[in-house]
Amino acid sequence: MLFNRVPVINTLPFPYQILRSKRARLVRLRVTSQQVEVIAPHGVSEQSIHRFVSEKQDWVLSTQERLKNRRENLRSLAPATYTHGALLPYRDRSYPLVIVPVKRKKITLEFTGHFIASVPHTLLEADLHEAIRSAFTRWLKLEAKRMVEQCVDKHAARYGLYPRSIKIKTQKSRWGSCGVYNDINLNWLLILAPPEVLEYVVVHELCHIKHRNHSSQFWELVAEHMPEYKTLRQWLKINGGHLLMGL
Repeated sequence: MLFNRVPVINTLPFPYQILRSKRARLVRLRVTSQQVEVIAPHGVSEQSIHRFVSEKQDWVLSTQERLKNRRENLRSLAPATYTHGALLPYRDRSYPLVIVPVKRKKITLEFTGHFIASVPHTLLEADLHEAIRSAFTRWLKLEAKRMVEQCVDKHAARYGLYPRSIKIKTQKSRWGSCGVYNDINLNWLLILAPPEVLEYVVVHELCHIKHRNHSSQFWELVAEHMPEYKTLRQWLKINGGHLLMGL
């Protein structure tokens, strides 16, 4: 979705930002524990938007508090330390990490049913945690891109749903998006979910190439590709918070 962003407004107990959308028909709120966004059509005045948000401020505050409490109760999927024997998350499971000292300058990672980190033997133990965490994150992003491209190859040709580009991004609150020129962005943290959940999000964004909304026709097209999409969508609603905590 293409947005024109308006600077943050600060006259309420919380700041909010206006996002002007060509596709929006009504003013609506998008609330996370950390930010409030108002998605509005271009023809709606800022005065009307401010009045709308003012009327909703009690709901916004209670929603933010609820989301904050939920986030505080979430358990991170990341290990406490990236050391030998740590369990690393990948595709809805955890796999042990094996550290092998080698005469190299960079850490390399491979997966063979468990993770093997080939680590420079000169690396100080104090630097091990962050170095492996960074290497693991890079590996996961590349793996996410590979899997997303596989899903696109699997589903795009069926109804001519070809994206102009595919990008893997770090996003705090969104799993994916499809721009007006059919550029698809996917959250790399989906690689921590079951493979079929990642596939559902890819299909979801591909279907926006044909339907720029969440109409019944859109969901029918999603179901054509993945009849079980409701179960996968529900999994993401229930478990997505853990994934979004990142590594």
